[in-house]
Amino acid sequence: MGFLLAAFQAPLAAKLIDDASWFLAVVVALLVATVIIADDAQRRRPETADYAE
Repeated sequence: MGFLLAAFQAPLAAKLIDDASWFLAVVVALLVATVIIADDAQRRRPETADYAE
């Protein structure tokens, strides 16, 4: 959800601000989204079974 808000905010900030500081918000949002998705995928993996031999 936060990434979508940052994605909609970025074009507006790009028009209002002359420098590229708005790009930092987009990069941070992408980084956070990647970490959240990777963490969620890791948590949903089935646990490995230990077979006693």
